[in-house]
Amino acid sequence: MQTGMHTDTERCVRAVQSKDARFDGWFFTAVLTTGIYCRPSCPVVPPKPGNMTFYPSAAACQQAGFRACKRCRPDTSPGSPEWNRRADLTARAMRLIADGVVDREGVPGLAARLGYSTRQVERQLLAELGAGPLALARAQRAQTARLLIETTPLPMADIAFAAGFSSIRTFNDTVREVYALSPSELRTRAPRNRRAATAPGALSLRLPFRAPLNPDNLFGHLAATAVPGVEEWRDGAYRRTLRLPYGHGIVALTPNPDHIACRLTLSDLRDLTVAISRCRRLLDLDADPTAIDDQLRADPLLAPLVDKAPGRRVPRTVDEAEFAVRAVLGQQVSTAAARTHAARLVTAHGDPVDDPEGGLTHLFPSTEALAAVDPGTLAMPRTRRTTFTTLVAHLADGSVNPGVESDWAETRARLLALPGFGPWTADVIAMRALGDPDAFLPTDLGIRRAAAELGLPSTPAALTARAAAWRPWRAYAVQYLWATDDHPINFLPV
Repeated sequence: MQTGMHTDTERCVRAVQSKDARFDGWFFTAVLTTGIYCRPSCPVVPPKPGNMTFYPSAAACQQAGFRACKRCRPDTSPGSPEWNRRADLTARAMRLIADGVVDREGVPGLAARLGYSTRQVERQLLAELGAGPLALARAQRAQTARLLIETTPLPMADIAFAAGFSSIRTFNDTVREVYALSPSELRTRAPRNRRAATAPGALSLRLPFRAPLNPDNLFGHLAATAVPGVEEWRDGAYRRTLRLPYGHGIVALTPNPDHIACRLTLSDLRDLTVAISRCRRLLDLDADPTAIDDQLRADPLLAPLVDKAPGRRVPRTVDEAEFAVRAVLGQQVSTAAARTHAARLVTAHGDPVDDPEGGLTHLFPSTEALAAVDPGTLAMPRTRRTTFTTLVAHLADGSVNPGVESDWAETRARLLALPGFGPWTADVIAMRALGDPDAFLPTDLGIRRAAAELGLPSTPAALTARAAAWRPWRAYAVQYLWATDDHPINFLPV
């Protein structure tokens, strides 16, 4: 699978005729005779090939005048895996649009973050996705609006505001144009149990993913490394606080066989789109496990690990700067010690929050708050203290930016230039904060131990050479290799 798949008509037709859910989000099928667009796995009888045309995005379908199918709800497909496996202009722009930058800062703000002109960004997105940044953001607003309409009792005016629309009229016109139903009609059609009354600011929804998904290492890693006060595992769910553009939130994520249950409590509903995007990124839900596992399975020594538990994801983060700080706190210490260091910072410098369930107490400290910390109060060796304060200073002034818009190679190089940063720290940040699917940790003790047990080369240079065949999915190979150990990060908490 590759970008531009919508141009391969024969392949798209086969996917539609077989109702193959693996291709949901890769392309969209517009039906010329009905004026609707669908996901490839739509349950209705497939149209004749001559009546199909294919688009790379829901926004492109909408811009061409097609309405979303009421049966398969194509706008709720998992996102295209392309945007999380690439670091080019289009992928970085799509990650920023998903994070709500166009709604908050406009297209000029998007272009400024990417370091390109507005015209260059618009031209590139139009060429690859069939829609410019405004149309892509509009499609996202429409999806958010439908989610709120169908799952909350909020008044329509509040929903329009929360979804990012500038006026009630624009909200009504967009919903009617995209879904061929008015907002009130959408709410009437929604099952009543989806519109149960909730606490103010609370919302329950389902996060889709491409199967298979193995939750063991994903939730095991998050639970085992959870920072007290910021994160916890409770009643089968991973819970944590979220620092968001307009306020803060608390999320509970529960793995289910066909979706992730997501319960969000937000101080400002305008943060809904961003919160969903960050939770999907945290759990790597837009990955294409079939493509990843097929490539790793081609190595006969990795194949048994993949066959035993396919669909492993890379646990990522909801806050890239936070993870970079935590990576430094975890240098050369145990998981428990790293949690203790982070918990002290949270208690002393994090912003307090109210948790109705009582387990969470703070947001992780902002980089500005950490930059003001007296280094003498940090209970760590002097060299690591220098590493910590230098990183925080660079994060605070923006000279190191591990955000979703970052250029992976450039950011990794800037990290390596900081005192106390070796390949392991830079690469674990690249893997979990930057989201580089090809980040690799050949010096990691657990990786070297697993390699030796499997008969793979165990020296960093030799293992790196062998791992060339796993590219561009070496971060996923790391998850399979780590899983050979009995460390708590590899097991779903009981």
